[in-house]
Amino acid sequence: MFRLVRISGRFSSAELSVTRPENGIVVWSMNRPKQRNAMSKLMVTQFEEAIQEIKHDNTVRALIIKSDVKGAFCAGADLKERAKMTPEEVGPFVGRLRGFVRNIMDLPCATIAAVDGFALGGGLELAMSCDLIYSSDDAKMGLTETRLAIIPGAGGTQTLTRRVGASKAKEMIFQAMIVKGGEAESMGLVNGNVSGNEAGDAAYHKAMEVAHKIAPNGPVALRMAKLAVNKGSQVDLVTGLDIEQMCYAQVIPTKDRLEGLAAFREKRTPEYKGE
Repeated sequence: MFRLVRISGRFSSAELSVTRPENGIVVWSMNRPKQRNAMSKLMVTQFEEAIQEIKHDNTVRALIIKSDVKGAFCAGADLKERAKMTPEEVGPFVGRLRGFVRNIMDLPCATIAAVDGFALGGGLELAMSCDLIYSSDDAKMGLTETRLAIIPGAGGTQTLTRRVGASKAKEMIFQAMIVKGGEAESMGLVNGNVSGNEAGDAAYHKAMEVAHKIAPNGPVALRMAKLAVNKGSQVDLVTGLDIEQMCYAQVIPTKDRLEGLAAFREKRTPEYKGE
């Protein structure tokens, strides 16, 4: 099995790199220039292993997923590779895609997609697996699978519906519609859209700005807040309030909560350890 290799605090590979530019912040960068970061078997394996690296790491407060390829976040599945698969192979591979997207959703840290350029099909599904999405003016997003006589298979029918509503999701999926960053913001598909820059990484800079605001906060509190929102949004209000109460109970006995109170009293910056 392919393994990521740590080089001076950096995981490096041909298609994915994992860096920790600052305390509490991790960045996953896709890099398949010729394929516009289309998802290959190898890339999926690397994502799966990157997930394992951080899923139990209490020091990680925010994860950013970005592209190192100008003009492309992720163009979706690698169709040339897909064309070589037998029908028996396609189902399990799509199941792997769905599984790693779900695992990103379940990460305990805050997750942010920085969409500069194309995010189509599985690329948009990858972005929508994150808690937050920021795009730039050059972003082009859509679930375009119906052009190939298939449907989104990595959760897109559900995640798009939760972001923009069923009617708009149908409109986009039925027509294989592609929207730009500004329109995506207006419909609620992304949390914010920023003007592009010459380097083509404006959304990444916005995502990093947001990550800087998240990183100083208590990691257990972030984890419980994410769980309360995710689980509570799937049930009725009364049940959601019960879920919030259970999540709140998890932060009461933590050392971080006491540190937060002490830091407030002493007028200093708290030092949270995820305990």
